[in-house]
Amino acid sequence: MKRVAGIVAILMVVGAHPAWAARTRVHEAAESERYGRKFGGMIGRGALNIVTSPVDLIVNVVNETKAGPPFVGTLTGLGKGLGCGTLRLGSGVVDLVTFWVPGFNGFPVSDSYENCMAGSSAAAEPMPAGYSPNAWEVPTGEPGAAQPPAEPAPAKTWKK
Repeated sequence: MKRVAGIVAILMVVGAHPAWAARTRVHEAAESERYGRKFGGMIGRGALNIVTSPVDLIVNVVNETKAGPPFVGTLTGLGKGLGCGTLRLGSGVVDLVTFWVPGFNGFPVSDSYENCMAGSSAAAEPMPAGYSPNAWEVPTGEPGAAQPPAEPAPAKTWKK
């Protein structure tokens, strides 16, 4: 009996689709404008987010521990992982509770477990020209708003 259970377990692991492949199709269906496709997609995305929410904790603890000092990185990863896991769990619950509401597509979180606040990686759009994730642009010129550093004045040269 143990042998049969072991073989079944191995076949389930080998024969199962990778989670990232299923996640992409489910996320696309959940964000569809067509009610029939959205209906099933939101149920699938909600269930997937609920089941995989603990993965955020593990991934963030490991990544932050590698990125910084071990103790501080572990604590940072623990906080970030708990926050992202809670966000993913909440998104999944909202999807399962509101899957039937026409025109409402839930509150999707990122497909990536490394950064739950990032946009959906399945529908990533290129950034417009002149923008980059590490270039800081001043959003407004209003008084009190952050301003860019002033351009240095050209050096004066004295001529006789």
